[in-house]
Amino acid sequence: MDVTKARARRDVPQRKMIMTRPRTQLPFIWPDPPFNIVLVEPEIPQNTGNIARLCAATGTVLNLIEPLGFRLTDREVKRAGLDYWDSVDVRRFPNLGKFQEDFPNCRKLFFSTGGKRNYTEADYQPGDCLVFGSESRGLPMELIEANADNVYNIPMQLDHVRSLNLANAASIVLYEALRQCNMKS
Repeated sequence: MDVTKARARRDVPQRKMIMTRPRTQLPFIWPDPPFNIVLVEPEIPQNTGNIARLCAATGTVLNLIEPLGFRLTDREVKRAGLDYWDSVDVRRFPNLGKFQEDFPNCRKLFFSTGGKRNYTEADYQPGDCLVFGSESRGLPMELIEANADNVYNIPMQLDHVRSLNLANAASIVLYEALRQCNMKS
């Protein structure tokens, strides 16, 4: 019998998705104020959902700059963020200008494959805005040019890939920022 048909008939018991392993809360000093991840016009709902889960795990604020390539109610976004959406401080902005207007004093660090400085060279501070571009276009070139001293890059072998996945890049950068802040505490 086909397993799919058996499950559809409920003849095969379903595995429970309950976490039974013990978890350990490691000692860690979380930044105050928290970091901000800023996604400029994200297109792929699963990436935003994964970044939302990252934000829930680290107490980071998630700022979304419209237009989005999906609706936050989309099934893919919710699935990727699992049941963590209630734990995420999500802020939406109609455009980048409105975000910059609302956060004039937030130090902004930009991440792009066009950055000339390694992301580990940044001196991260609590409350920094870590700004990432869309999956297909990256950050607008005028934004990169206007902020050249604050544009960072993650090293990679460019003869193999064009860029890293957005959710992976955000994770790499955020945990480096958290590591640095913990070393200073």
